[in-house]
Amino acid sequence: VQLQASGGGLVQAGGSLRLSCAASGRTFSNYDMGWFRQAPGKEREFVIVSRRTGGGATLYADSVKGRFTISRDNAKNTVYLQMNSLKPEDTAVYYCTARTGGRIITGVMKEEMAYDSWGQGTQVTVSS
Repeated sequence: VQLQASGGGLVQAGGSLRLSCAASGRTFSNYDMGWFRQAPGKEREFVIVSRRTGGGATLYADSVKGRFTISRDNAKNTVYLQMNSLKPEDTAVYYCTARTGGRIITGVMKEEMAYDSWGQGTQVTVSS
């Protein structure tokens, strides 16, 4: 599966951005679609994941709860990350990711190893 992320940019603290990720493949509704991010000098970290149809509830990193939401358009093979109330600490390269394989336990879904496809990353910079 190929993933193409877009929508990054520069925004002031308190502002909003929406990232998009378009996926190839015929069974998009059967993919878990998520986002990770990597800030300068830090390891890549989980942000959010939209579970496949019947796969369970959306999972969030504690740091983005109440500010970030994820949605998907299965007809367009696209997932969206809406980021509101952005903070300077949200500055990072954001990576779209997908798990196209079989279902796994929820507890693993915040780990990079759960995912088998990655996009190229898009930069989000939040100025103070």
